[in-house]
Amino acid sequence: MLTDIKAAQADMRAGYLSGGAGILASSMAWLAAAVVAWRGTSDQAVLTLFAGGVLIHPVSLVICKLLRAPGGHTKGNPLASLAGATTFWLIFSLPLAYAAYLVRAQWFFPAMLLVIGGRYLTFATLYGMRIYWALGLVLASGAYLIAASKLAPPLAAAAGGATELLFAVIVLSGHVRGRSEAGDRGAGAD
Repeated sequence: MLTDIKAAQADMRAGYLSGGAGILASSMAWLAAAVVAWRGTSDQAVLTLFAGGVLIHPVSLVICKLLRAPGGHTKGNPLASLAGATTFWLIFSLPLAYAAYLVRAQWFFPAMLLVIGGRYLTFATLYGMRIYWALGLVLASGAYLIAASKLAPPLAAAAGGATELLFAVIVLSGHVRGRSEAGDRGAGAD
């Protein structure tokens, strides 16, 4: 069992590509919802984001496997319970976002950005990476700007998806760079 927080965070980073696989999977759900919002109805776009959200974890595991990461953490990692708790918090927040949608369709995507942005803030502890503070705050700020500007749902969903796609690239490239730097340090120690 991992008891050191730094070791637990390193284990989570190694297992899940520093969380980049999940961000990438989430961006796909958002971009799919944007396409549906553009070509279909608001109801269909909401359902697309919800369905895509359900698929984020399995899709992120596939991404991990494709990029040769375990897609899991060490048994007994104490941060696993934090990851689980934030998932439940997200699920419990979905009715609030849906209620916002029932009041005004334009509020759904900003509400979801606030929920997801808040969840990403906890990932700073989960992975030990300050970039999650930036991601969470950018999504939350974006939510307020989108709501204040009354941005159309397709554009709001696209903004969420594009933001997450950008951060996925940053986190994944940082993960790969960090792993190669750790390999270089390890090679020099021999």
